[in-house]
Amino acid sequence: MPPGPRACPAPRPGRRAPRPRRHGEPGGHGVAPASAEEGERAVRDRNLLQVQEREQPILWKVQFNLGNSSRPSNQCRNSIQGKLLITDELGYVCERKDLLVNGCCNVNVPGTKQYCCDGCLSNGCCSAYEHCVSCCLQPNKQLLLERFLNRAAVAFQNLFMAVEDHFELCLAKCRTSSQSVQHENTYRDPIAKYCYGDSPPELFPA
Repeated sequence: MPPGPRACPAPRPGRRAPRPRRHGEPGGHGVAPASAEEGERAVRDRNLLQVQEREQPILWKVQFNLGNSSRPSNQCRNSIQGKLLITDELGYVCERKDLLVNGCCNVNVPGTKQYCCDGCLSNGCCSAYEHCVSCCLQPNKQLLLERFLNRAAVAFQNLFMAVEDHFELCLAKCRTSSQSVQHENTYRDPIAKYCYGDSPPELFPA
């Protein structure tokens, strides 16, 4: 009999995660080191709002359903930054300790789950960044993301013109969605604050 549905891995409350080991440090086995390219992408995302208005229409180049055709089949990109959880480009969420050296989640671990939407609301906002990315990577989210790209505000162009595929778009969308911010450093929903959708929660009273 096939195994039943797996529950998504979740951070354990009350436990402080140790600092992830860097490549070459003792105990660093099994944690894929961040590449220079991934570090540059994180910096680029943080510069989201440093844009200039353009009169020309935005030409989006995001491609869906690329798989890993341009990358080694045994390598995965992943969300990097999570202290407890990691999402790889195939949509699997796992605990950091279950991340393989090739950057992929270990799918043989019971806690690893693909396309995890636990803690995500119907508006596309989630309580965990890694669950947001994983849920966003579902193939059926493509139309939602394309609709967002087609009517994205100019303020998003510096970020979203730079991403090239479904995975990069989900990383950026969940990390930098200013739609979920009511005031500077204040989220509309303090719990479900990582959003891949285009319909954020109603504004809370100030």
